[in-house]
Amino acid sequence: MLIIFGGLPGSGKTTTAQALAKQLKAMYVRVDTIEQALRNSDVLKADEGPAGYMIAYGVAGDNLRLGQTVVADSVNSIRITRDAWLSVAKRVDVRAVEVEVICSDKAEHRRRVETRMTDVEGLVKPTWDKTVNRHYDDWGTRPLVVDTAHKSVEDLIAELIVRLALNQE
Repeated sequence: MLIIFGGLPGSGKTTTAQALAKQLKAMYVRVDTIEQALRNSDVLKADEGPAGYMIAYGVAGDNLRLGQTVVADSVNSIRITRDAWLSVAKRVDVRAVEVEVICSDKAEHRRRVETRMTDVEGLVKPTWDKTVNRHYDDWGTRPLVVDTAHKSVEDLIAELIVRLALNQE
């Protein structure tokens, strides 16, 4: 199975995706880590563009072919990247589930964005202004929506595991 996470920076997406991957003993693919490695390599002198996502799609596909569940973690703010993740699952003939992570409490969301530390060396986290002004396509009715505003990570993961089981195709 490919579990495709998306959501604005500071929504709790990475915390939730990592916790789910750990619980499921799944492979974890994070676009932020790949993009920062590209920047650190000095191979790309300008914006990395779609390179990080393209690498992530390949790594995810390799692991899905090996029979691994993959948790993909990225902002996934535009429909083209979401559709590309779905294409990875389709090519490998595995189930894909999209999970949009939100934080409905705007004050809490802002606090997270403004106070969180990076866990990827060299990665500069976006400001609150950049977060709320980011282009972010509506997901429509496709994803499972997880609201991290007032639940513990443990409760979110327990709920998500139940919802993933009920969302069988």
